[in-house]
Amino acid sequence: MKKDSKKKIVIDQLKQAPIIQIACKKAGVSRATYYRWLGEDKKFKQEANTAMLEGEDFITDMSESQLISLIKDRNFSAIQLWLRQHHPKYGNKLEFIGHLKVENEPLTPEQQELIKEALQLAGMGNNKENNQHEPDSTTSK
Repeated sequence: MKKDSKKKIVIDQLKQAPIIQIACKKAGVSRATYYRWLGEDKKFKQEANTAMLEGEDFITDMSESQLISLIKDRNFSAIQLWLRQHHPKYGNKLEFIGHLKVENEPLTPEQQELIKEALQLAGMGNNKENNQHEPDSTTSK
């Protein structure tokens, strides 16, 4: 029963602060014991994973609450952080400036053949089956 109560303490602590070392210390067990329990007890592993997610959500909510308080106090860094993360107009931007030089080198015969094959496979090749609407060179005008 002692082991089960320590497991419960670990789970409860992870819900409050998702830090394994802290949860283990509060429960009076080592990290090695925690990881052994994860390997041996599927139910504990599932509960621990769920507790970690709940703990992360709790910390995130608390952090956002503190951030909003700082914004209300007109803390410029907090205002800037919120805008950067929540408004695309203020987000980080990356700008490229430069010149593009394109050299028009003729295609090799191999490249030309590959393009012809690709066009034929796409139904756009230059053959009579795919281009019946084109006039035949023997047709009079």
